[in-house]
Amino acid sequence: MVDNRKKEHLSIPELAKILGLSRIAVFRKVKNGAIKAVKIGRNYAISRKQLDSILGRNLSEDDKKEIDAAVRKTVSEYSQTLKLLGKD
Repeated sequence: MVDNRKKEHLSIPELAKILGLSRIAVFRKVKNGAIKAVKIGRNYAISRKQLDSILGRNLSEDDKKEIDAAVRKTVSEYSQTLKLLGKD
């Protein structure tokens, strides 16, 4: 039996098991581009390096910029309210 922790890539069934989703659901995410994968013959391989991103453990630069912009907008629009709430 192969030790999955040492493999560089995951198959769709392996990723489905980790995510607690069906293989079909993971396959659809791969097909629509939500999960990046490389097609090898008839199968897909998902890089283990992407696992944290897939699990939501790390954010892309675009995600970070979007969050920063939302925080700046909130602070600029609600700074007085936030100050009052901070006093409580």
